[in-house]
Amino acid sequence: MKIAIDAGHGYTTPGKRTVDGTREYEFNRAVANEMRTLLAGYENVTVLFTHSDARDAPLQERTDKANTELADVFVSIHANAFGSGTAWNDVKGIETYVHDSRPQQALALANAVQKELIEKTKRTDRGVKAANFHVLRETKMTAILIECGFMTNQEEAQALKSAGYRKLCAEAITEALAAFYKLKKKAPPAPPPAPGKLYKVQVGAFADKANADALANELRSKGYSVIVLAE
Repeated sequence: MKIAIDAGHGYTTPGKRTVDGTREYEFNRAVANEMRTLLAGYENVTVLFTHSDARDAPLQERTDKANTELADVFVSIHANAFGSGTAWNDVKGIETYVHDSRPQQALALANAVQKELIEKTKRTDRGVKAANFHVLRETKMTAILIECGFMTNQEEAQALKSAGYRKLCAEAITEALAAFYKLKKKAPPAPPPAPGKLYKVQVGAFADKANADALANELRSKGYSVIVLAE
C-alpha cells in the first residue's frame, strides 16, 4: 500500500505561523516525519512525501505527484488559524476535511482519523467537514486533510510547538490508518541468542589411538559431534 503524506505549505509560506512566529510547516513536517517512521513498522507499506523542505511545493505539483505515483490514500497535515492570524483568540479544536462531494471511503476514513485524534489528544472535537480544497479535489485516490489545532489559540499553539504533541498526532493518524486499512505490523526481529556457558562432555581416554577412533566413530553413528584430541 502506498500512502502519500502531504505536510501543508512550506518554511517560506507567508502568514502560515502562530501569533508569536512559529511556522505551521514546522509542525506539519514533524508529524509527517514521525508518521513515516511509524509506518515503516508495517508490512507492505510505502510512504510518499508530496512536500519539500526546500520550498513550498505548488498544490498542483503535490497532487500530480500523488496521482503519478499511484498512491492509495492521500493525507494532508495542517494546523489551523482563525481571524487575521495576528492576535490570539479562543477558537480551538481539531477538524478533518473531505472533498465536498463527500466520497464514502474518504468520509469513513476521516471519521476514523478524527475519532482517534480526539481520543488521544483530548482536544475539542470540531468534527468532519467538507470543502473544495485543491488537494481533496484533484487527487484520484481517497484523500483527507487534517487540521490538528489552532495556531491562533495560545494554549493550542504551545501544544503545536511541542515534540510530544506532534508525536501524539502522528500516532493517532497512523493508528487510524492502520486499523482502517487493516495494516499488519512487521514481526519483531528475533533476539540474539543469550550468552551463556558451554558445557563439554569427555567420554573415554585411551593410550591407543585406534581405540579412541573406534569410540569416536561409534558416537558419530549415534549423531554426536566428536573430536579426538591428543594430550
